[in-house]
Amino acid sequence: MPDPMMYQQDTFVVLEPNQPEQFLTAAELLEKLQVILTQRQENLPRELERFTSIQAQAQYLIDTSCEFDLGPGEYLQWYAVRLEK
Repeated sequence: MPDPMMYQQDTFVVLEPNQPEQFLTAAELLEKLQVILTQRQENLPRELERFTSIQAQAQYLIDTSCEFDLGPGEYLQWYAVRLEK
């Protein structure tokens, strides 16, 4: 049986164009996505339109994606990482 620790998403490495990589907790990534989504409510991907709250939209992205397209040449990517063995 797989170790449940393999499926924990406590820390993420976040990549943005022209920025150094950042390590964020799940809560920090959720907050970062909420700020971005707040500014983009009029131009959401179709799969996010069904959610009534920005928090639900951000959580859906964390659970199902690893990238959010912010426009030409702009993106936000995140990957779960494990910092301990």
